[in-house]
Amino acid sequence: MLSGEVAERLEAWAPRGGQAGAAFARDLVASVEPTTWPRARSLLWAATRLGAFARARGIDPLAGDVLRVGFIERFLTEGTPTWSPAARRTARSNLYFLAQETRRAGPRQARLSRERAQSPYSAAELAAYLALADAQPSEARRQRASGLIALGAGAGLIGADLRLVRGHHVVARSGGVLVDVRGTKARSVPIRAELAGRALRAGAWAKDGFIVGGAEPTRRNVTSPLIASLARGPDLPRLSLSRLRSTWVARCAGDIGLATFMAAAGITCSQRLGDVVADLDPGDEARAVALLGGA
Repeated sequence: MLSGEVAERLEAWAPRGGQAGAAFARDLVASVEPTTWPRARSLLWAATRLGAFARARGIDPLAGDVLRVGFIERFLTEGTPTWSPAARRTARSNLYFLAQETRRAGPRQARLSRERAQSPYSAAELAAYLALADAQPSEARRQRASGLIALGAGAGLIGADLRLVRGHHVVARSGGVLVDVRGTKARSVPIRAELAGRALRAGAWAKDGFIVGGAEPTRRNVTSPLIASLARGPDLPRLSLSRLRSTWVARCAGDIGLATFMAAAGITCSQRLGDVVADLDPGDEARAVALLGGA
């Protein structure tokens, strides 16, 4: 059901080109019940232009006629010659959404919130988990727990990247300590200096074995016993590997001035940063060690 604000703004809305087709776009967007006005406005923008394209070709812009895949693609091909690629992609996404929602029978699916990055651990929280790792009852448990935290918060490793690290993959090189990551995205990652010693000790202890435990590369849930042993009630809940990675990301971002750069560039989302840096030289290991806090 439409919220009061969205319903009121929909009722008062009028396209810049006048009222022609406004009723079609307004009724169509109202039928899909957008939860916010910015979302409703984006849908209105696409619906209005689709309706104008249909009317220019003598077609009554009824939802069942103009929201067919073939007609949407015809509109995007013939009716948007001066649009930017980004505007064309946005229009396609919105029109396909409208087409899908208007044809769906039965109750609508509940909208799920977008997943956000986990918050990083504070220095005090990380110190508490490290103290718990040092207090484990056996040398094996101490080294595995310490290595898990060092590789997570010190190098940002999670999942298979973390499980596949053997002791000899942690090496002192290029002015710092690096972990040679195996798997689908093989790379060498500098371990932050404050955790490098722990990673080296865990690696020396594990030797050719896996630092976090287990005997087979395909093993699952090997980190669960370690994580469970580092939980101490509401003040120190179960350790999160995602938050360990976020801790590494946040500290490295601070070191390289990423927040300053994004604020100066007016960037709030990193979606296109990969395209921007695709042709830039990432530098050698020594540069990575110096930039990412591994020296």
